[in-house]
Amino acid sequence: MSILKLGIPKGSLQDATIELFRKAGWKISVSDRSYFPTIDDPAIRCSLVRAQEMARYVEDGTLDAGLTGKDWILENDSQVQVVCDLIYAKASFRPTRWVLVVPQDSPVHAPEDLRGKRIATELVNYTKRFFATKQVPVDVEFSWGATEAKAADGLVDAIVEVTETGNTIRANGLRIVCDLFESTPQLIANRRAWNDAWKHEKTEQISMLLQGALRAESKVGIKMNVPKEKLQAVISMIPSLTAPTVSPLFQTGQLHGVEWYAVESVISEPEVRELIPRLIKQGAAGIIEYPLNKIV
Repeated sequence: MSILKLGIPKGSLQDATIELFRKAGWKISVSDRSYFPTIDDPAIRCSLVRAQEMARYVEDGTLDAGLTGKDWILENDSQVQVVCDLIYAKASFRPTRWVLVVPQDSPVHAPEDLRGKRIATELVNYTKRFFATKQVPVDVEFSWGATEAKAADGLVDAIVEVTETGNTIRANGLRIVCDLFESTPQLIANRRAWNDAWKHEKTEQISMLLQGALRAESKVGIKMNVPKEKLQAVISMIPSLTAPTVSPLFQTGQLHGVEWYAVESVISEPEVRELIPRLIKQGAAGIIEYPLNKIV
């Protein structure tokens, strides 16, 4: 049997990735004593790999595919096949920004102002290439953590750091000079594996179902029964991906001479709390709300 070697990101993305796979239809179990999670698919073999190293192992063929951030693909200048973006509402899967940051009172207002200065970052290779393209010589050093503090304490002239909102940066008395790029979680594949028919199809299957799980995030299904004379009014109130599904209920014309229809749709979860009372006022009955795992 052919096997797809799949990298699961160890660390901050791990739990969100495993939960996303569960919604997509795969159960992954991780043991504290093993770097090889089990998965209920005999055609997939999982390995736990740090997101920072994932692209390197996918590029050299150690792994056929894996999940990591765009930032670590750029950092390693990896020649991998990007299969899809995986943007999730949960915090660990949201897009992030890599930014150039200086102390609030710094005279630096553009990357060119850092000529001959020292910059700390975890994204060393990308930062070197960024300034090289601008022909601005700088000293870039690797930061093992607490990077904001190094700029705030004057240990370095600037930092290149990741942020979502910029709140932590401002809270440390720092200022964003410019955005460098936005990073999103991505499913990537080894180019040789991508050109293998079976591995290509298996990776596409994973991509399709993961994206289906993402599309279902923060959405619910809703069902209800509606009398015929209220049908148009109710349908006009329901948002839908395409159009609500409407079907007649069996033999309802015999119930006090009223013809009833079943109406079903998929809507955003926050809309439900406002919508249900309005639907009841319009004559809807037997309303059922149910969670979704995938929308494909």
